[in-house]
Amino acid sequence: MTGARPSAALQPPADTRRIGRIRSETISTAAIFALTIILILASRFVSPALGSWDQVDTIITLASFLIVVAFGQGLVILVGGLDLSIASMITLGGVLATTWNGSLGSEWVLIPAVLLTCACVGALNAVGVIWLNIPPFIMTMASGIMVASAALGYTSGTPRGAAPDVFLALMKGSVGSVSAVLIFVLIFVLLAWGLQSATAFGRRLYAVGANREAARIAGVTTWRPIMAAYAISAICAGFAGMMLVGYANGATLRMGDSYLLPSIASVVIGGSSILGGRGSFAATVGGAILLTTLGTVISALGMDQGWRTVIEGAIIVGALLILREDLVARLRNRSAG
Repeated sequence: MTGARPSAALQPPADTRRIGRIRSETISTAAIFALTIILILASRFVSPALGSWDQVDTIITLASFLIVVAFGQGLVILVGGLDLSIASMITLGGVLATTWNGSLGSEWVLIPAVLLTCACVGALNAVGVIWLNIPPFIMTMASGIMVASAALGYTSGTPRGAAPDVFLALMKGSVGSVSAVLIFVLIFVLLAWGLQSATAFGRRLYAVGANREAARIAGVTTWRPIMAAYAISAICAGFAGMMLVGYANGATLRMGDSYLLPSIASVVIGGSSILGGRGSFAATVGGAILLTTLGTVISALGMDQGWRTVIEGAIIVGALLILREDLVARLRNRSAG
């Protein structure tokens, strides 16, 4: 009888497992930021202009779009999904921001109108995933194709209009000697981290992603966090599109294409499980800045931009292999033996 349930006796307490997970995420986040700093400092060997504060400011500006998009993508991945409509939603946000600019009166009416439109598309993605049981990658890919086609027809192939003044000020303005976009990134990261890690909503996202059936039995209305995750992802992508419009002072129909793969790579590099239930937005931010820094170095080396896509794909595969729990357990057992 004393040996009836030895496995249960050997299980560590839940608090111990939680502390271990938090420490693991902290170490992972610190490692990503350390690697980014090393890459920035090492880039001075490529060009003396790299590695300076001006370059860091430029990296943060370029990374700001990816940070916003990766937050939404990270929430969807956290609940066990995947959003492939992000590229089209970025384009939709940019196209609507320019074509509706001036026609809705105040810009403070324009911004909510664009974001609400994006949120509706995200909610439709969730409806297909939750109640129609369409696999997330198929549902979001199909909606992305439809949104891109709608944008093409709406603009007749040529988006027109100027960027709203508020986004011009955000992307090109400054507060004293500090760029406005840097202040925005700091505020956004703090708010997004708090929403994901320190609220009841965030805990529901983790619970649904870890075990949807267990979350349902525990009393969580599982469709609500999933619906919210897809809607927030679409809102973030649309807002990033408006930021891009402010940065470039115009919209194009392919403006979101270069952010789909990096949005997934940032989340995976940050240690999130592609199967859901595990992730840290702070680490995702580090992944986004790391990828942006890498892209800057690649451009400085004069390498073709296609190499960036190759490297990002390799990083995703490598991160997935490293984060496989069975692989980690096997390595630990081998080292212990």
